[in-house]
Amino acid sequence: MRLILPSALLLCLALLPTSCFTDKDDDVATATSTDVNDFIWRGLNTFYLYKEDVDDLSNNRFTSDQQYTNFLRNFSQPRDFFDALLSKRSVNIGDKTFNVDDFSFLVSDFIALEQAFDGVTKSNGMEYSLVREIEDSDKVIGYVRYVLPGTDAATKGIKRGVIFNTVNGVRLTTDPSTFAPLRSLDNYTIGLATYDGETVSSTGESVQLTKSQNTENPVHIAKTLDIDGNRIGYLMYNGFTANFDPQLNEAFGKFKSDGVTDLVLDLRYNGGGSVMTAIDLSSMITGQFNGQVFSTEEWNSDLQERFGDTNLFDDKIRDNSAINSLNLSRVFILTSGSSASASELVINGLDPYIEVIKIGTATRGKFQASITLYDSNNFGRTNANTGHSYAMQPLVLRSANADGVTDYFAGFAPDIELAEKVSDLGVLGDPAEPLLKTAIEQITGVITKSARTTSTPLEVIGDSKMHLPTYERMYIDQ
Repeated sequence: MRLILPSALLLCLALLPTSCFTDKDDDVATATSTDVNDFIWRGLNTFYLYKEDVDDLSNNRFTSDQQYTNFLRNFSQPRDFFDALLSKRSVNIGDKTFNVDDFSFLVSDFIALEQAFDGVTKSNGMEYSLVREIEDSDKVIGYVRYVLPGTDAATKGIKRGVIFNTVNGVRLTTDPSTFAPLRSLDNYTIGLATYDGETVSSTGESVQLTKSQNTENPVHIAKTLDIDGNRIGYLMYNGFTANFDPQLNEAFGKFKSDGVTDLVLDLRYNGGGSVMTAIDLSSMITGQFNGQVFSTEEWNSDLQERFGDTNLFDDKIRDNSAINSLNLSRVFILTSGSSASASELVINGLDPYIEVIKIGTATRGKFQASITLYDSNNFGRTNANTGHSYAMQPLVLRSANADGVTDYFAGFAPDIELAEKVSDLGVLGDPAEPLLKTAIEQITGVITKSARTTSTPLEVIGDSKMHLPTYERMYIDQ
């Protein structure tokens, strides 16, 4: 699922006006920071989408090997060097300012990165969100969004809607140190609380949770609802994880055999992932547009002619199995600020072709994709420098749909705005759950006032996946 560079691509790279300096010895036992910095510069100079924003990445930046080496030695920490080479440009949309690159990143352990792409992480199974308790307050509460089956949290009775306000006896606040144990420790204890929409009260109960290596199946819920004779498919899909494409296709096979005529696609907690999986999912929803343009790619000016590609709706998943398509002319998508990258790619890619009804709150605003670069002569995994385990995931392209829509920094606004109510989340997949209920009522035409009751969303401070290298990222894996 990382980028595998074919021979034709290697030839292209050889012709690129990148660094003309001697390659380092990949057999060194321990790489220096200068070695790592060389890898970073070469990779960004070749692939970075916003290369033209950064003078230090220009092809004629250095006039000699020595000048280049001195430049690399100015930074003792590779992460500082990487950050210094990223675009600092911003754009203004309305009264908000957005950085063009909030998503390129460097990792010091590419094994952990690869595992994260495969959905493998260390987790106790409690997927939570951290929100500010009251506007302008520094107090924070956590609420459980969902629980992974077979995990420690599931065994100990943690369920969606559980509220906690302490970790290891320390009150959660906006100070990151108070919730850092949630990420850094394998064992911690949460203090339970109640929340009625205004007041948080500790219950005095606590639960100790233990992490273990876990692989999350992103197809969290797939079920067919029969509502007043309407066959409605409901899919809660929490990550575009390539390894689980067969399970995703199987879910659509079941929808198809069930005679589903409408689909509610729940992406409210889906931060993105594989571009190829996003195309396949969109082809499962439709099917009648096989071979037509799903999206186009814009790379940097050095690479656009060679790599700028057009992605098409398709009829097979990556293992060459036939896609189970529903041939729908509309889809209802549940969204939130956690719906990012590949989730937004699906929304944008489908929009020129079918009716896309978004219910929830505005999405994150991520339209660029990245690739994994390793420290080798061709930036592939094979023959990577054994002296270190750094890899980077720079933005390399931005996507546009068939109508040319891109640069949606502010995300996609919902057609029906409805924020989750922390004090009354409902049960995922239950027709009475507020967001799903709203979608069902749009399908059936029977709308009740209670389903449209809005609530002011609490400010999100973070969530259980915010520390993962794949958080809100979209990547190319073919």
